[in-house]
Amino acid sequence: MPQVMEFKLPDLGEGLTEAEIVRWLVAVGDVVAIDQPVVEVETAKAMVEVPCPYGGVVTARFGEEGEELPVGAPLITVAVGAQSMPAGAEESAGAEDSGEAPRPLIGYGSDHSRPARRRRVRPVTAAVSAPVTAPAPVAVAPAAPVGPAAPASAAAGPVPVISPLVRKLAKDHGVDLRALHGSGPEGLILRADVEAALAALREPAPAPAPAAPAVAAQGERIPLKGLRGAVAEKLSRSRREIPDATCWVDADATELMAARAAMNAVGGPKISVLALLARICTAALAKYPELNSTVDLAAKEIVRLPSVHLGFAAQTERGLVVPVVRDAQGRNPESLSAEFARLTELARAGKLAPADLTGGTFTLNNYGVFGVDGSTPIVNHPEAAMLGVGRIIDKPWVHDGQLAVRKVVQLSLTFDHRVCDGGTAGGFLRYVADCVESPAVLLRTL
Repeated sequence: MPQVMEFKLPDLGEGLTEAEIVRWLVAVGDVVAIDQPVVEVETAKAMVEVPCPYGGVVTARFGEEGEELPVGAPLITVAVGAQSMPAGAEESAGAEDSGEAPRPLIGYGSDHSRPARRRRVRPVTAAVSAPVTAPAPVAVAPAAPVGPAAPASAAAGPVPVISPLVRKLAKDHGVDLRALHGSGPEGLILRADVEAALAALREPAPAPAPAAPAVAAQGERIPLKGLRGAVAEKLSRSRREIPDATCWVDADATELMAARAAMNAVGGPKISVLALLARICTAALAKYPELNSTVDLAAKEIVRLPSVHLGFAAQTERGLVVPVVRDAQGRNPESLSAEFARLTELARAGKLAPADLTGGTFTLNNYGVFGVDGSTPIVNHPEAAMLGVGRIIDKPWVHDGQLAVRKVVQLSLTFDHRVCDGGTAGGFLRYVADCVESPAVLLRTL
């Protein structure tokens, strides 16, 4: 006999608590295989396809396209046969809230890395002697008495319910399943039907409508959700928790641009300006490790981090995202250029994985691509600092005692004043500016 297994929205990545349904990939009545993607969702960080750890027939879907669901909310229910139940799904169907079922990770489906914990699976047995006819492959089990109020003589025929969870919900709240008309295939009673009946019973008498305001709100209302909502929450949290300060300096980037031109003239992969600035940042963080840290409020400690996971701002059609280059301190400009290009391409295609967008320790923000000179960026919580880079343009500049036209850039550093004082932040920024003006300074650390 089949069992109905409920698949809940799994944890899709670090810090993500909800996801928006973009597109259902299966319908009620479809047969799905283990680890088959069943829905495409959009989180605050990426769009991903969610695989189901069960194989069988889809009996219900929860949520419409465009609706947001929290992590742990039901996605679908699947009727699986006793022989087709996956090793990771040994939980009893009646243990919906036990919290012991393994939750699959995106891209891996059911979790086979841990040995299965054997538990007795209580099969749904027939309560009447007559055979029950139901559409294949989903069998319909007859109903048990729903409560003290239901007389035994009422069992004139099977109730179209196959989920013990639905039976238990109805019994606990005194709902007569025989009085319900199921919305599932062949009149199958689903949990949504029981919940709708409960809502109708609990619905209070309509209260008088409040008086309309004298002046209605004007303007277009745009839901603050998805990526925009996540950005708003993270920036607001940064402002609430981080006492930030900003310092800035103009630097003559003529020598840096000349060095880049010389590198690219010898052939091979092209070196980007962003990669050179990133290499300068990693050298500066080695000299001033206070800025590659985070604050643990619970422990009241500053945690200095051993590796530099460098985030960089990338503008996409979905909005601003910050992909992360892992272990940037061990990469040369050529490797950094290749990784920036790879992550930027994935970002623009909307294919970045949550792991590509989390775990940063320091952020490099090149807002010069927007044609602006300066900014006071907001620190990317929970990091401690962000370096901003403006456009590189020709400006009059005193060079070797003479007024000349040089390529000038404005650099700004916003930092968490809890991790260091202005002297450290100023020293970091001055070192970065010195490397921009005289790239040979980097040779001391290579």
